[in-house]
Amino acid sequence: MEHLLYGAAYYEEYLPVDRLEQDVEMMKAAGINVVRIAESTWSTCEPQDGVFDFSHVERVMDAMEKAGISVIVGTPTYAVPTWMVKSYPEVLATTKQGRGIYGPRQIMDITNPVYLFYAERVIRKLMEHTAHRPCMIGFQLDNETKYYGTAGKNVQEGFVKYLREKFHNDLDALNHEFGLDYWSNRINAWEDFPDVRGTINGSLGAEFEKYQRTLVDRFLVWQAQIVGEYRRDDQFVTQNFDFDWRGHSYGVQSCVNHFHAARPLTIAGVDIYHPTQDVLTGAEIAFGGDMTRSLKRDNYLVLETEAQGFPEWLPYPGQLRLQAYSHLASGANSVMYWHWHSLHNAIETYWKGLLSHDFEENATYREAKQIGRELAEHSSHLVNLKKRNRTAILVSNEALTALNWFPIGTKDGADVTYNDIVRWIYDALYRMNIECDFLWPESTELDEYSWIIVPALYAAPDELLHRLNQYVEQGGHLLATFKTAFTNENLKVSHRRQPHILKDCLGVTYQQFTRPQNVTISGETFGGSVEERRAEVFMELLQPQGAAVLASYEHPAWNPYAAVTENTYGKGSAVYVGCKTTDEMMTRILRYCAEKAGIPAEEIAYPVIVRKGKNQYGREICYYLNYSSEIQKIALHPAGTELLGGTELRENEPVELEPWGVAVLEYD
Repeated sequence: MEHLLYGAAYYEEYLPVDRLEQDVEMMKAAGINVVRIAESTWSTCEPQDGVFDFSHVERVMDAMEKAGISVIVGTPTYAVPTWMVKSYPEVLATTKQGRGIYGPRQIMDITNPVYLFYAERVIRKLMEHTAHRPCMIGFQLDNETKYYGTAGKNVQEGFVKYLREKFHNDLDALNHEFGLDYWSNRINAWEDFPDVRGTINGSLGAEFEKYQRTLVDRFLVWQAQIVGEYRRDDQFVTQNFDFDWRGHSYGVQSCVNHFHAARPLTIAGVDIYHPTQDVLTGAEIAFGGDMTRSLKRDNYLVLETEAQGFPEWLPYPGQLRLQAYSHLASGANSVMYWHWHSLHNAIETYWKGLLSHDFEENATYREAKQIGRELAEHSSHLVNLKKRNRTAILVSNEALTALNWFPIGTKDGADVTYNDIVRWIYDALYRMNIECDFLWPESTELDEYSWIIVPALYAAPDELLHRLNQYVEQGGHLLATFKTAFTNENLKVSHRRQPHILKDCLGVTYQQFTRPQNVTISGETFGGSVEERRAEVFMELLQPQGAAVLASYEHPAWNPYAAVTENTYGKGSAVYVGCKTTDEMMTRILRYCAEKAGIPAEEIAYPVIVRKGKNQYGREICYYLNYSSEIQKIALHPAGTELLGGTELRENEPVELEPWGVAVLEYD
């Protein structure tokens, strides 16, 4: 990409007054150089079957083109118009709750042939109006695409066909592998295949969810092929991926395998939302960025992030700027707000944009102007940031789904999920300023990393486990947690001692596990107070088979068993954490492992976050991000130029970071 993109979603269709000219003027003043349009307005573009009206799209493109602002068009396929549902109610997805009722977005069956017919038609019409325009730089396929729970007759028929191929038409093999004899769930004829929505069998249910995720892959490939017939070589194709939601972006998305779904894209795209004010940590920004950058091992686009957002997301002074640079620090080539102006009607009335409902300048907008000026000035030094991380976290949609079927445990009355374990690990690395990439079970780049972390890989094919053994044997360093290597990819529990296959490199086995009650782990290796050494939620009773014991359980019944072990295997080493620990203890364990793997830990730690990479001039870029309301001083850095202030810094010259402040150092 030639320069950083700084922009917002813009919906002229929603405005209560005609103010396109004023909006463009305010955009230019704020340094906005791109807008994203059209992805939510099928019913406006096609008010009746076959009747098209792209006047809003044309008006916005005309204005942006005149102003020198680029445009990204989204295909408007994630929210269907009323006339379609009236004439063809079958386009609404049938889910576990039954047939949907019109109203919300994302309620259609993305495999329904009627829906696909009309979706293709509106995409082609939109492309005819947009693809040739000089202002058009790229296209977004659909929006936050998922399978929307679709499980109707056509989907289930597709699933049966998928299973017949997977098991080579052998029903006995399927029954055996999925354990369907239990509770008389055995299927003795393909024609008798039951409605999967009611299954109580985790293997069958998880496989159905895996199949549902493939529907998203096919849908995006299909849209990419249509768009590809019209787009120029200089126009990109992206998708606005989103994450598991906990009131904000949180973890691995259960309804899409992003690694697979990203294949037809020329550049990955994402939306990232997070808490602000006193609870702004930047962890969600970094997590979402690291994961999206890892999809294509390249730079990516932040297509949506918050400006004002909900009332509790209104940023403190300085936070909008801090957030923008945090996205760039992970390798983003854009920062785009959802959205430009706040809405005056509908469900997201109070999800506020850069401008409030009065359209006037406000503190957030004025801060956006500062960001726009800085990005325009320093774009060539900050765009296309490349990272070479030596640490990676391996994540798995299959493990996520499996642990939804068989939750790890509870804490404070809520299930502890796979994503809780992923974020437990990731957030600790983040606070330590150890940057990482993400890997998936199909990733072939294991040997590029000195240290691979495997959180709760409950379900995994034997082939992957053998590759992890080989990775360690050849000199890699592995950290795995409890609930790893327990079942195969079909959720069939191994009939041998756990952890299945990985016991070779881990040098440890176990037969029993439980929920810890008044259990701590010993502190000889890792130290910490009694409170910091608590075991939480889940614990395995580890029995070393050659591994050294780094920590044991402190408890009258469980003290014979290990809690954390380390094993030398071939040229490498593997650490196994058999219980959920406190955040403080996990930080200590990770620091120990990082040293073993030769990963240098930054002497600076949270609330100052350090993110590094190399720019297109081959120079090092280091972001210093102050995630606190207090002034922070740093003095551990090479000599270089602080870009935002335009000052030359001597080696280790003290730098003062304002509350929620940023410094960007460029050096050789």
